[in-house]
Amino acid sequence: MTRGAYDDALGYLYALSSRGVDLGLARVEAALASIGNPHTSLKVVHVAGTNGKGSVSALVERALRSAGYKTGLYTSPHLHRFGERIRVDGRPISDAAVVRRVRDLRVAGVFDSLTFFEAATVMAFVHFAESGCDVAVVEVGLGGRLDATNVVDPEVSVVTNIGLDHTAWLGTTHATIAAEKVAIAKPNRTLVHGARQESARAVIASYCRANRVRVVDLVRDVAVEVAPRARAISVRWGEHAVRDVPKRLAGDHQRDNLALAVVSLLVLRERGFRVDDDAIRTGASKVRWPARLETVSARPRVLLDGAHNREGCLALAAHLRTMSLSPRVLVFGGMADKDLAGMLACFDGLVDRVVYVAPNLARAESPRRLAGIRGGDVAPSVEEGLRIAKTLAGPDGLVVGAGSLFVVAALRAQILGLRVDPPIAM
Repeated sequence: MTRGAYDDALGYLYALSSRGVDLGLARVEAALASIGNPHTSLKVVHVAGTNGKGSVSALVERALRSAGYKTGLYTSPHLHRFGERIRVDGRPISDAAVVRRVRDLRVAGVFDSLTFFEAATVMAFVHFAESGCDVAVVEVGLGGRLDATNVVDPEVSVVTNIGLDHTAWLGTTHATIAAEKVAIAKPNRTLVHGARQESARAVIASYCRANRVRVVDLVRDVAVEVAPRARAISVRWGEHAVRDVPKRLAGDHQRDNLALAVVSLLVLRERGFRVDDDAIRTGASKVRWPARLETVSARPRVLLDGAHNREGCLALAAHLRTMSLSPRVLVFGGMADKDLAGMLACFDGLVDRVVYVAPNLARAESPRRLAGIRGGDVAPSVEEGLRIAKTLAGPDGLVVGAGSLFVVAALRAQILGLRVDPPIAM
């Protein structure tokens, strides 16, 4: 397999993005049916939510792997390489396998009418099925009801939380967004959710009553005890209890994500999965989910967080309040369709300077327009923005990268010297 063959395969997939975001299940259902419905051979954990769905997916997958299961993990977008989206036992799909899957599915006409995300989803199901995965953890791409992943009949569904994001597609209230996300729950199965708004919780409860879905409400049904210094949690749900589960992922908001993962694993245990408490604890202790409150450099310390909406920025701001380093410089860039003013307001009083950058995507807001929203320095590239921020912070200060996962990915790749594929906001 040559590098050129991989670039050609990736270029073909990326060209499908010209079809845009076109939510619906008919195309992907037809494509999967044409190749024997590989997804129906998989046991699936299906995860939706505004924030935290990647963390919950990673936590559940790592615990299942610790329990001895062969796992698939499908997430989006990728941070550095396309293969990160499709993992088996924690290993990204290889470049050679990408070339092979694209070639075979393209020749079979499977991609003829699919969007980029739909094509990637079909590839993931084929790869997991042919790799002999015992269970696949599948993260929703956008919303839930009409997302390409919603062709599965999951063992358990998870909705992490409800925030006002992607409102052009999902609606402008917590209730309407909740209605889209809860629709991943299937009859005679269990939904575990962490919604906190009363309007969202009411919608979720109503949907589940109407569709014979058992609900586990994190707020109402689960007791979470935080260990001293917040390094572990204990979770009690009904007659089930798991004590001293390590909290490796940084940030207080990860307590809810960890609790949701634990309860989801307990539901799987009810359904016959052999996931004991030690496997849950081991998985939680070994999980990695890069670019989420991740420190990647010292002097100055560089903290990266993929906060890409107001809820994510509020969680990052809460973490910054626990830190004492100064001066603090925020490197910020975001997509034009986001509530950028609301996101930037989260950092009032928490950073000393802001350097605005733009990721290499058409949807990115220009740094100059960001500076017009809230004053700051403008950089011509992410690389130059990092250089400016490091100079402003000095060796003893703090540089924070946020606003878009694509900005954070570019910063991380630059600092760590990583090989990257082009970003794509799908």
